[in-house]
Amino acid sequence: MLTSLPMAFLLALGIALFITPWVRKAAFQIGAVDRPDPRKVHSKIMPRMGGLAVFIAFGVTVLFTQQLDNRIIGLLIGGCMIILLGILDDTRGLPAKVKLAGQIAAAAAVIPFGIQVDFITNPLNGHLVHLGAWGIPVTVFWIISVTNAINLIDGLDGLAGGTSFIAALTLAAVTWQQAHLLGGLGMDVVSLALILAAATLGFLRHNFYPARIFLGDTGSMFLGYALSVLAVMGVAKAATAISVIIPMVILGIPLLDVFFAILRRYQSHRPIFQPDKEHLHHRIMALGLSHKQTVLAIYAINLVLGISAFLLTVITTSQAVLLLFILAVVIIVAANKIGVIGRATRAGIQSSVSVSQNLQQRSSKM
Repeated sequence: MLTSLPMAFLLALGIALFITPWVRKAAFQIGAVDRPDPRKVHSKIMPRMGGLAVFIAFGVTVLFTQQLDNRIIGLLIGGCMIILLGILDDTRGLPAKVKLAGQIAAAAAVIPFGIQVDFITNPLNGHLVHLGAWGIPVTVFWIISVTNAINLIDGLDGLAGGTSFIAALTLAAVTWQQAHLLGGLGMDVVSLALILAAATLGFLRHNFYPARIFLGDTGSMFLGYALSVLAVMGVAKAATAISVIIPMVILGIPLLDVFFAILRRYQSHRPIFQPDKEHLHHRIMALGLSHKQTVLAIYAINLVLGISAFLLTVITTSQAVLLLFILAVVIIVAANKIGVIGRATRAGIQSSVSVSQNLQQRSSKM
């Protein structure tokens, strides 16, 4: 590290605060705007492409404050690729297949720089399962999944940015806790995650409700991309029994939202990439919460998951399993209650519960 971490944090924060209004003007000039439609909650033309400010703040701060190595260079190169893809989508609109191809290329770009999932830990016995060549598709799949998860949750002012800010802080805290397992790379990931959090926080000043600029695909894809790559560089390298679970808990809200969206669309025989108004934020707003209240409620859920992810690193394996079980039950019940899962899946859950109850009644009579 070439300068202190607080200085790096303040630099990224200041750059994002200063440059976002400039990016806003540029978005209007090149036609990177978001027009209202029945699926969206805003009622006027809004500039997007705001993620360019986050990327510039992150990239400049990393270049001036960090000791560059292959992994950091790979992250920046891949980040440039995903930013260019996002700008094209924000200005011209790209078919889903073209976006996916670009995401695959950006995800694969980091692998030659040593950023890859080499192993996963079997949570049942703690033994390492080395992936070998399978590590490449696993890495690409993970990066694409998180990239699209953050992209899909970007439906309300400040939602994707705030979710990513909390995730980046959590990732920094978890990696710091496990730094003794990661060597020098651990503190590098802590620094990068905090710089990403600072850049996102600076942008949120202009993006929180009522927003003056949107992240756009430029920003939501970059944030998802950066978080997924940092998770591979850090937490995924820790050889602990629950290391494979921790990144999923940190990014639980966006990952579950995209999982339930795929279920809904599959059940209704719609294309997986076809938008709808049944995402988590839509369903919470349908309960009567305002735009701002909905965003703050999801922030609170993200904080709970972030704290849970940190706890997973300091408690015993048996306690971790119990915590994960409790989280899973709460998530399924809550998702079923507010309607994010979809009618068919909810009916399946209720049917499974009924079958389980019938079996218990029969066994008690035997």
